[in-house]
Amino acid sequence: MDYLKTQIAQIEKKIEEAKKMMADPTIEGLAKEEILQLESEKKSLESSLNTNDLTPESKAVIVEIRAAAGGNEAGLFASDLYRMYTRFAENNKWKVGQLSINEGGLGNLKEVVFRVSGPNAYEKLKLESGVHRVQRVPATESSGRIHTSTATVAVLPEITEKEFHLDPKDLKIETYHASGHGGQNVQKVETAVRITHLPSGATVTCQSERSQLQNKERALAIIRSRIYEAEKQAQKEGVDTNRKLQVGSGDRSEKIRTYNFPQNRVTDHRVNKSWHDLETIIDGGLDKIVSALTNPK
Repeated sequence: MDYLKTQIAQIEKKIEEAKKMMADPTIEGLAKEEILQLESEKKSLESSLNTNDLTPESKAVIVEIRAAAGGNEAGLFASDLYRMYTRFAENNKWKVGQLSINEGGLGNLKEVVFRVSGPNAYEKLKLESGVHRVQRVPATESSGRIHTSTATVAVLPEITEKEFHLDPKDLKIETYHASGHGGQNVQKVETAVRITHLPSGATVTCQSERSQLQNKERALAIIRSRIYEAEKQAQKEGVDTNRKLQVGSGDRSEKIRTYNFPQNRVTDHRVNKSWHDLETIIDGGLDKIVSALTNPK
């Protein structure tokens, strides 16, 4: 993998610099220690490269859903998408674990992040990344006018620390009291964790678990996967990684699918194909769409 080779090359450069520092007797000991540490990091990265640990089809995935344009309707649609993917996972006998959630009340989701693991989970979900659009009449709309709302979906392969190392100096880790609805504290100890990637400003918050350690591990898993994916895309496109993290993935800027409730129709714009059983699809019946995307005729 290109990003692993880049990391190895950077470490080799640091090793050469440390070797030059050994000429100074006053810092020779420190230089030796640094070389040993760098050699260990290099060996770990080379092991990942040689064993091809990053085969995405065999990996668990992290899915992020965010309400976008449309106010409360966007939040309700984000909730519908969350339910759709969890039902799809159940149909495939995959395991689903919620990592982070930000609720807006009354079934409204501002953001939810969850982990899916199981055979071919990444292979089947990776093409769900992008902007999803819904067209329907809100329950509060007395005139029957159709509203259009959107939500974004990002699907990231779960990356381990061995596969992609984050420099602790680039991370700001904060703890605080987890809160329930209405801002009421539900914990007397600081179990919630917020991690900020300082170079880019990317932030992840986790408070789903009762343990601070568990929340920290989950937040690290999310931000590691985000930065890995951003770096991979940035290298591919020849742009700055931190800029890529700030603006988001280019894939998510394009509308990929429309869910039209009045016409009972789901259209995937990438294959220009429609299905007229929206309720089945929104209830987790995504197989026909996944098949059309992965095996286009």
